[in-house]
Amino acid sequence: MPLFKVKVKWGKESYNDVEVNTDEDPLVFKAQLYALTGVLPERQKVMLKGATLKDNEWGNFKVVNGAILLLMGSKEDIPAEPSVKTVFVEDMNTEEIASAMDLPAGLANLGNTCYLNATVQCLKTVPELREALQRFNGGVMLETGTLPAQSVTAALRDLYDAMEQRQRGNFYPPLLLLQVLHMAFPRFAEKSDNGTYVQQDANECWTEIVRMLRQKLPAIGAQETPNASSDIKSIIDQYFGITLDVELKCTEADEPVVRSEEQLLQLSCFIPNEQTHMKKGILSAMKEDIKKHSPTLGKDASYNKVSKIKRLPAYLTVQFVRFFYKDKGINAKVLRDVKFPMEFDAYELCSDDLKQKLTPMRSKFKEQEDREVEEATSLKGKEKPKSGGEKEPTKELPYWFENDVGSNSSGYYKLQAVLTHKGRSTSSGHYVAWVRQKENRWVKCDDENVTPVLESDILKLSGGGDWHCAYILLYGPRILELPLEDPAKSIAAVVETTQSCS
Repeated sequence: MPLFKVKVKWGKESYNDVEVNTDEDPLVFKAQLYALTGVLPERQKVMLKGATLKDNEWGNFKVVNGAILLLMGSKEDIPAEPSVKTVFVEDMNTEEIASAMDLPAGLANLGNTCYLNATVQCLKTVPELREALQRFNGGVMLETGTLPAQSVTAALRDLYDAMEQRQRGNFYPPLLLLQVLHMAFPRFAEKSDNGTYVQQDANECWTEIVRMLRQKLPAIGAQETPNASSDIKSIIDQYFGITLDVELKCTEADEPVVRSEEQLLQLSCFIPNEQTHMKKGILSAMKEDIKKHSPTLGKDASYNKVSKIKRLPAYLTVQFVRFFYKDKGINAKVLRDVKFPMEFDAYELCSDDLKQKLTPMRSKFKEQEDREVEEATSLKGKEKPKSGGEKEPTKELPYWFENDVGSNSSGYYKLQAVLTHKGRSTSSGHYVAWVRQKENRWVKCDDENVTPVLESDILKLSGGGDWHCAYILLYGPRILELPLEDPAKSIAAVVETTQSCS
């Protein structure tokens, strides 16, 4: 057995009579050196008269008794104790969990003001609205008779700023916004006999706040899109505005069909007895039988009113018509289960002209989905390639039409906020906001308490009992992300095309 004793020099250290067995792999010897010096084998460089020892063969590394081997390499430092002690979720309190999970700030309930808190949290999910508020320079004016729209807009801007600056997991009292809201709309300031604020309808609050913002936040993007419609004056109309084509036909007399346009900021979802899905409820609201004066008959007559969407906004608001007045003015609630999708396709609701305009972008979505299916099929049964945790670079395509900033050019939407009501009437019960933070991560904003929830919890908000029922849904645009084209592939394709042509 070729066993030798050598001397190993490592920096200032020397190790005598180190045994070397050249019948074994050199890696065994390197492991022996690791035991002596603490230098990992992959960090060792062992040299003898200009020859370097490999891991799997001795080669021209000729070892003899008394040979002096030179070892180069530094040993790995012992990991330092972490400066911050690891804390497990089970040991955290509510505020620590909120901070660790980057949960948004909550809003204090100032006495039946959950309707306002839920509205504010849902609208906060629209980044373009946040940016427009940041650009608004007006201030809050508390004097009687001052412009309410300016004060409401400024108060909402300041509230969002305060919520962002608030330490995660904490909550903020919306005192100023509530005060200007009471000044602008005294009905929201009504109190009960015991002196507490009366519960209000969240959709009325939503509608009034958006109407105030509409007056003060100008449209954007006009300089980039000179052909944009001059009818759009506000960012609210840009990003929330719906245009309907309406046809009105008398069913009792031979009258010409009357065609007109209507401007809306939200769609209604009717809930008749047979409706169990949101789209059906919206369609039923867009095909109505109404009574109006007939110039031909000289009296009220029945008309068919059919509406089709002519313009889709980036952010589609859908209000479930759950409340109605029964006999003796009693306000009642429809508790029926009405399913709604996490992703919504509005194509069926659109006019023929708009459907044609939506086709190009919808085709791009379809092509991307086909590519993903093809890639998934080709990788089926194979080991997925390791990406090293790096996401493939992509580019986002604009979701609006070139001459209509804030529109939706595909008809595809993704749910981003739900405002729910728990109770039996608008004058009682409790409102909560459920908002999407990112991807499939959702949080429940219940006044001061903000907690993470599962996406499956959102689908349980469709109604059917005394649990939280969806009252207002806010859908945002689906964004098409395409992989960036590899320049090398592009050049290769050009070369190949050129060669084939020649």
